[in-house]
Amino acid sequence: MKSIILAGGVGTRLWPLSREYYPKQFMQLDRQSLFQDTYKRALKISKPEEILVVTNEIHQYLAQNQIEELGYTVPTQNLLKEPVGKNTLPAITWAMAKIRTKEDSAFVVVFPSDHLLGDEAISQIIEAQSLAKDYLVTFGVKPRSPHTGYGYIKPGKSLGNGAVVEAFREKPDEKTAQKYVKEGYFWNSGIFLLFTNVFFDELKCHAPHLYNAFDGKEPDYKSLDAISIDYGLLEHSNRVAVIPLNSVWSDLGTFRALYEAQHPDKEGNVGSAEYMSAKKNYVYAPKKHVGLIGVNDLIIVDTADALLVCDNRSSDLVKQLVNRYNKQGDPITKFHRQVHRPWGSYTILETSQFYKIKRVTVKPDQQLSLQLHHHRSEHWVVVSGTAQVELDGETHLLHQGESTFVRSGIRHRLRNPGAIPLEVIEVQLGEYLEEDDIVRFDDDYGRS
Repeated sequence: MKSIILAGGVGTRLWPLSREYYPKQFMQLDRQSLFQDTYKRALKISKPEEILVVTNEIHQYLAQNQIEELGYTVPTQNLLKEPVGKNTLPAITWAMAKIRTKEDSAFVVVFPSDHLLGDEAISQIIEAQSLAKDYLVTFGVKPRSPHTGYGYIKPGKSLGNGAVVEAFREKPDEKTAQKYVKEGYFWNSGIFLLFTNVFFDELKCHAPHLYNAFDGKEPDYKSLDAISIDYGLLEHSNRVAVIPLNSVWSDLGTFRALYEAQHPDKEGNVGSAEYMSAKKNYVYAPKKHVGLIGVNDLIIVDTADALLVCDNRSSDLVKQLVNRYNKQGDPITKFHRQVHRPWGSYTILETSQFYKIKRVTVKPDQQLSLQLHHHRSEHWVVVSGTAQVELDGETHLLHQGESTFVRSGIRHRLRNPGAIPLEVIEVQLGEYLEEDDIVRFDDDYGRS
């Protein structure tokens, strides 16, 4: 069996934990990220070379680095980088087309990379192959309660271990959700088992423009319509089956879902804090002492540069808050203080109008691009490791405690030639300190 992992979402409803350049599937709140958990799950049914990852161009190195942390190397051709997000149907079709170039017929499991899923689901997926020879198979979750944040699936004629899908329903209001639960609907898990022949037959019938776009060629991805597999294919096909998923599952799409997936204390609280007459609260503030007195049902999320306080029952509105920041052009929705790059990462320690202080960490045998800045100079101080510094064509080494100054307009490059991470304190000085003041002349990672 082949596996497709969809890793292109940005998780706006979990801000400020999830940001555009470091979304929820890559967050390592626990020992491993949801993406890494998904990759390990896919390994139970597929070899590393049989796993395709579809992600955004800005997340490609996050995906690659996190796979390498697990001890595997993703083949270049198996990491599909969307230049722009187009929802699930184009992403799945792209990966399915890649698989079809190697095998005419194959079973393919599609995993979202940001869901909580028990490993017991794997046996159900394997057993569903016989049904997938005739149907596009989706997996439904029996509702634990009426929920307005999930799509629903109405099952129809029985197929033994599953049923023909009679209808897909959008996220309902509370009253409609209660009706769906009473009538035996399932939550839509977003997990699919697809047989290549059935998938492309149905795609050709119900989405011929997309079928033609991927028929033996690389498409102009940016020109494709953004559409989900539900809207674009499943709702139009009469060859869709649903199998009840007998497994732990959550899409972890909101703080309410994140709260429900935890193990609360006897008062229903989740997170490290001192609680006094406080119940059913969720707290994430790893670097602060937090005390809650006389409050209930609160979400409190504290990061280095942002604080969210909201009612647990209103956590769906976080997405609207993010949209408000985006309209203001505020980068708080895009970056954390720590920003990951293919060569390592940097963390903003302090910033003002005319200076910015960063801690720059470069992985062994990696280097930044050869670049210059028009509006800022930089002072580098080596904290640990050895730095190879190129300034205006001349190269020299800096050791712990040594420093150098990079004037604006000078071509420069920082490299780690050692076997341990290089850590540098960078002080930027100038009237404009944003990341778009970079002119690159050479880059190992193909960035413009």
